[in-house]
Amino acid sequence: MKLKTVAWLGFLLASRIGADTITIETLPSMHQAVSNNAVASISSPEGIHLFSFLGLGAGKTWRDISLRATVLGAGEDSWQLLKPVPGTEGRLAASAVTVGQAAWLFGGYTVAEDGSEKSIPDVYRLALGESELRPVTRMPVPVEDAVMLVHRERFIYLVSGWHDLGNVNLVQVLDTTTLEWSQATPWPGAPVFGHAGGISDGRMLICDGVRIQYPASGAAREFLPSDECWLGRIDEKNHRRIHWQPIADHPGKSRYRMASTGDEKDRIVFAGGSTNPYNFNGIGYNGVPARPESSVFSYSLATGAWQLHGDLPFGTMDHRGLPSLEGWFYVIGGMRDHQKVVPEVFRFRLDPPLTQQ
Repeated sequence: MKLKTVAWLGFLLASRIGADTITIETLPSMHQAVSNNAVASISSPEGIHLFSFLGLGAGKTWRDISLRATVLGAGEDSWQLLKPVPGTEGRLAASAVTVGQAAWLFGGYTVAEDGSEKSIPDVYRLALGESELRPVTRMPVPVEDAVMLVHRERFIYLVSGWHDLGNVNLVQVLDTTTLEWSQATPWPGAPVFGHAGGISDGRMLICDGVRIQYPASGAAREFLPSDECWLGRIDEKNHRRIHWQPIADHPGKSRYRMASTGDEKDRIVFAGGSTNPYNFNGIGYNGVPARPESSVFSYSLATGAWQLHGDLPFGTMDHRGLPSLEGWFYVIGGMRDHQKVVPEVFRFRLDPPLTQQ
């Protein structure tokens, strides 16, 4: 392994690892550890601004679910608190995306002391330079642990996800110009939560997550990994029509709560996650503590091939997005080994892939 030291905002930066395929740089840590947080980024002439909303603190109980909102401004050396997300209860599994110069925050769910959960329909908007999230609309069907994607800097797609008591196959679309909602072609696979994906040039790829199996005997339902990957092409004349097709799953086992996004190179990038789906505290639905994965892979929309990029120097899981800009991918918080919630923030860059499959 060859080490390389660089400088970013005067901080220590890390190294090139593996077969010189992934470059890692360390950014300023958040003031508090957080996982399962919604993340977003806004670019400006000054650089990239990173945002973290809601999420789970280090204690990993219902009391540690947060309403915090924070930002690392471009060129800044520390994270700054924004006004808390509106509400009286913290939330998990929310999603955030960026449209133009504003971050949009969707839903999430609350957890009561008795363990009961409730999906939240609220949608907020935070423009660059503002300190307070403002309510703008409500989801027709509240979902969390969904994949949310932006098309043409206008339409936000909410793909599958969990609603109150189970998964849905809906693809809900918000027009951010008119604030009108519509339904797109439904998700064709088994409905899932905790899946991951991205979009590039009107093509979305979504993989994995957790499906529900209902035993015929009437026994308790099971939460099982899904190994499905679906490629969806948005119709050029009708943004509500999606042409779905299945593709081969990525190398290795299916994963839960990977960090993922689409990038400028017409590929969908996936990092980390866990092969053992888990409850919000990191303990698997099977009772076994979940372990984070470290590998990074991508799918080339140009060639239709999976690409392996190597491993991060540590496993990371429990992510709700992967902001990217100019070839860098940003990981904000999450869980590491032994289900430890961390405040660390880093970014990585991908060089030519190790292999193609």
